[in-house]
Amino acid sequence: MRITVHDFSGHPFQAELSRKLADKGHAVDHVSAEQYVSGKGHLEVQPGDSPTLTFTAIALDLPFQKYAPLARLRFERSYAREWIKRLKAAPPEVVVACNLPLLSMFLFARYARRAKLPYVFWHQDIYSAGLTDELRRRLPRPLAWLGSRLFVRMEAYCAKHADHVVAIGDAFKEVYPGWKVAPANVSVIPNWAPLDKVFPVDRHNPISEQLFDDESSLRLVYAGTLGRKHNPHLLVDLLRNAQDNDIPVSMVVISEGQGADDLAEIARTEDVPLTVLPFQPADDLPYALGSADVLVALLEPDATKFSIPSKVLSYMAAGRPILGLMPEDNPAALDIVASGGYVVDPTELGAKSAAVWLADLAIERALIGQIGGSTRAIAELKFDVEQVSDEFSMILVRAIELQRT
Repeated sequence: MRITVHDFSGHPFQAELSRKLADKGHAVDHVSAEQYVSGKGHLEVQPGDSPTLTFTAIALDLPFQKYAPLARLRFERSYAREWIKRLKAAPPEVVVACNLPLLSMFLFARYARRAKLPYVFWHQDIYSAGLTDELRRRLPRPLAWLGSRLFVRMEAYCAKHADHVVAIGDAFKEVYPGWKVAPANVSVIPNWAPLDKVFPVDRHNPISEQLFDDESSLRLVYAGTLGRKHNPHLLVDLLRNAQDNDIPVSMVVISEGQGADDLAEIARTEDVPLTVLPFQPADDLPYALGSADVLVALLEPDATKFSIPSKVLSYMAAGRPILGLMPEDNPAALDIVASGGYVVDPTELGAKSAAVWLADLAIERALIGQIGGSTRAIAELKFDVEQVSDEFSMILVRAIELQRT
């Protein structure tokens, strides 16, 4: 098969899927957005990769302004047009579409339907829900309601007209009947992290001294985006509560964007043991995560149950204890607790409770290794990319066959 896997974000595990599909003999072009700022996977051909694997980055002259509505809509429309132009020039047999902004995804879905191009909608979130929240922040209620209806209809169109939908959790199945998505056209495949690209390393490693200058402190790392679903100030609350508990602690935040900028300003002007760094190269990710004693995840209470932070999966692969300031019913929270990590509500009170848990780890350092080992063991048990790539292969074959009938 000639397959295009388009992951707008350029995240690690989507790139791994493309590699595995290429290993099976398929010609795979992995497409991502050059201007989207995030923790990236290995988005270039590596030694040992199949010769049938290619990587393509789409870059526009327009900037990607995530929270500037009109500018973002212009970008999403232009992005869709550029990608569709490339698809017309070199048509694949089937497309996997993942993490595309909603307008870009909708315009692609309309094109695919006209061109009879089979596509699989790899559904990572209910995007219309997040956009609705943004409308409610900015517009009067009646206008927000109208906009919400439009976004839901666009996302429903993308799912309904896909040849198959791959959802990352069972909760998505509650939405699809209302969108008239046939149950037979839906598969649930949970996300994972690439175990050969993110793995346990020694606390003292090639980049640890670039991150931390204190060997004795309890080291915390937050690595990932800081968007609307994350409250970066909780990280400062956590540090201050840890200091109040006399815990020798330090934190490195690896992120970019407004949330990271806000934390960097706090680090410059206030007495908190906090360092903010930009996203690190993919090769350095295991060392950045491995420099920590505890890895920290954030997710706001109003984030939907469909939002499963992929950073937690990378944390699990890294084999470190995880502290989640997040809703306890989120699927990622269940994995954290199962490994011996700690999950608490993302509130100021939750930050106080989390500091008490950190105090126990600071006293009983052996617990860090025990919990970390359990975390990696669960990752190895759950993250079976061979099985995932087999499932995707069968789904893609059926999508092509369905379009031909």
